[in-house]
Order: sequence, then structure tokens, then C-alpha cells
Amino acid sequence: MRKPWLDLGASGVRRLWLDLGDLGVFLRPSSAHDRWQDHGMGLLRTILRRAGVETDMFSLRSMSTWGELRRRLTDYDMLIMNARSYTYPFAYRAAQLFKQANPRGLVITGGMHATVAPDEMEAVPEFDHICQGAGETIIADLIRDPFSFPRLVKGTGARTMAEWPMMDRTLWPNPKLPDFPWPLEPECGWGPGPVATVLTSRVCPWQCVFCNEASFIPNMGRRPVESVIEELNDLDDRYGPLGSVVIHDSMFFQQPPWLREWLEKYPRLAHRAWPYWAAARSDTVRQWPDLFEALVRETNWHTVSIGFESGSDPVLKILNKECTAEDNNFAIDLLNEIGDDLERQGQEPPQFWANIMLAIPGETHEDAFQTIRMLKRMKRVLPSIAYYAPYPGSALGYQLIAEGKSRMTKENYHRFPSDEKVRGIDYGFYNDLLAGKHDKEVNRGLSATLHAKEGAYRDSLVKA
Repeated sequence: MRKPWLDLGASGVRRLWLDLGDLGVFLRPSSAHDRWQDHGMGLLRTILRRAGVETDMFSLRSMSTWGELRRRLTDYDMLIMNARSYTYPFAYRAAQLFKQANPRGLVITGGMHATVAPDEMEAVPEFDHICQGAGETIIADLIRDPFSFPRLVKGTGARTMAEWPMMDRTLWPNPKLPDFPWPLEPECGWGPGPVATVLTSRVCPWQCVFCNEASFIPNMGRRPVESVIEELNDLDDRYGPLGSVVIHDSMFFQQPPWLREWLEKYPRLAHRAWPYWAAARSDTVRQWPDLFEALVRETNWHTVSIGFESGSDPVLKILNKECTAEDNNFAIDLLNEIGDDLERQGQEPPQFWANIMLAIPGETHEDAFQTIRMLKRMKRVLPSIAYYAPYPGSALGYQLIAEGKSRMTKENYHRFPSDEKVRGIDYGFYNDLLAGKHDKEVNRGLSATLHAKEGAYRDSLVKA
């Protein structure tokens, strides 16, 4: 039933979409990854605008204090937020402040955390409506008339990404900084700026126990290759020249027919073959090595992101990674060889963005040594290391939460990599390992040529 104190069809209704993130990262020097724009917000605000539903928008990342947010929330009728698990503490706090400023206002939340932890969100009275799953097919109706929906809303997604409109990137927050090429994005070490971030596929089909993505949104059809290239060319024309591309897919290197079409069309139809970052798995690299090598060499796939996670087979089995240490070494050796060959030809060699996980329940010291040995095998690598975090929605996360071993709560879900997230883990050992204090043990399993390679990776702890 419609509540009489708020006519959401009235022209004067003020709706705010709040971009979530760490306070102040748009105001002071910070990791480029803290500055990534939210594609979910951009897509949904584009759909709303096309439907004639206007929303204001500002970002927590452009504010210094929570008091500043509270002042800016005044006189809004509706607050809309897209909450991932690691931004959930921000959504929780913002909803409380919004209700203090606007006691009769509505708070509508959606996103990954709403899907994987609905009970936790339903326990928060400030969340008036909670949308689980994809929101693109219902967002306009939900925002126009939330009272026609139950409190917990089951969203539905498009059948294929081909149905998505081209996102209006000017609906992203503008940091208004001299080093931020809005509505493009700044370089982060993966390629020259300005950067265009794009999606070609949604959701990784594998079932690793540390990841909650598969429980968030079911797979949908991949974007047509030519659509992706057309968007990049359009961004280059409007806001460029582009320097490089980040393909934000959780798993780019899948579906060989699509990849072969990309191999054929990207170098030919794009304004130029911009260097790009994209993700693969070591087992699929081993399964389709010729296709992988062709993509690296012929499409300028310059930064290859692989979730190696561990160099130990027992730990990879704990994680249900469905990759082996041998798969990992195959991918490492192949990219090392490609890089060596391109370097001999005077070309820039490709590099790994190596995702590594430590402090995994069940991991032994020797398992961890094997992981550092694996890292040392990579000739050109940007390590991305994090201590395991038990997020809701993941199989291992649920297990540890149920056993009372998780240290993470709605007040401190986050992506800070070095925090102690699980009870019973010897974090002192891992801190020493990353400081290089166990290099003697690590080097026992390496060839003599790799002994001299530095084994300190403390500076490689990044948000994950």
C-alpha cells in the first residue's frame, strides 16, 4: 500500500544514488584500484535515465568525513545504493545517517551483499527495500513505486549482455582531479592512461570456495565482440585518445569461439589495438595454449591476470580451484617464453597480474613456501597478494562463519589485505614470510638461478 506521506510519482521527489567506497580516496593520493568506477551503478543509472527516472548522485569517495555525508543527505526522499560485501559497512552507516536526516525517507539497496546475505540486511531496519540479484529489468519500476514491491525483492537480469544499453559514463561520479581523466579512468600500472574499463562477460562459471560471485547472478550471454569494439571506438572518439583498456570480466579467457572472433576482429576493427588487462585461468591456458599465445601476441594482451592463489596442490584442492600446481607452472613458463621472444624482437613483453592468497585455513608452512616459489618463477609479474577473507556467499566463508572462526562483521567487511580475518591463523608467520624472513626455506625448493631473486613481497599486499 502506498504510504500517504510520500507521493513517489510527484515531480518534486528527490532521489539520491550514493556511490560507496573508502572516504576521501578521490581527494588524496590512493591506489588507482580505489578509484575504479562502478559499472553496476553506471548501467542502472543509464537505464533509469532512459526510463525518465532522474537521480542525483555523489560519492563517499569525494568526502572527508561522515559528518559531511550527513549534511548532504538532507531533504532527500530516497537513498539508493549498490552494496558489495566489502562496501556493505558503508551502506549500513549511510542508511543510518540518511534516516537521521530524513526519518520518513526510503532506503533501497541491492547488489552482491543483498543477494548473498539477505538475512543480515533484513535485520537492519533502515533498509526499506532489498533487491536480490540483477536489477536491470526491474530497477525503473522499483524506484518509481517501491511500495508495490515486497521488502525483499527478487530481481531479474537480462538474458544476454547484448540487451544492455551502452552505458553513459558521465553518470559516474566526477572526482574533479587533474590526474583523473573522467569519464575515463586513470592508469594503474597495467597500461598507459587514460583507461577505458569494459565488460564482455558476467560472472565466472567456476565454483571456487573462496568466491561468492557465482551465488550472486546466474550466467548470461556474452556481449557480441563487435559491440565491445564499437564501445571502445566510441569512447576513443568522445573522450580519448585512449591509452589502454581494462576488461573487467572475472574470466575473459573462456568460450573459444568468442575469443577467436576477438582475435580476428579486435586488431582489424578497433581504432588501434590498445594494450589491455584481462583475466585467465592456468588450466584454460594449458587447455588452449595456441589460442592464448595468439591473443597475447596479436591483440596486445599485455597484462594477463591469473588467479594462481597457491603453488600447493593440497591448498588448491581446499579452494576447489580445479587447477593444479602443474597447470600454474605451465602458464608461467609459457608467458615467460613469449615475453623472452618479444623482448628479443625489441617489443614490450607481457606481464602477469598474479593473484595470490595466503593464510588459508588448512595451509601449512610448506604450502606457503611453495606459493612464494611459484611467484619467483615469474619473470615479469605484478604480484597481488591478500590474506584469505571469509565473505558470505562463498562455501568456505559460510563454513567459517558457522564455526565462529570469522572475524568479519557488518561493521568491518572490507578489502584491506593484511588484516587478521580468521581466528586460529598464525598471521605472524605470514607477515615474516612476506618480509623475506623465510627465504632460506623458500629457496630450498628452487633452482640456484632463482635464489638471488628477492623473496620479500610485503609491498604486494593489495585489496582483494
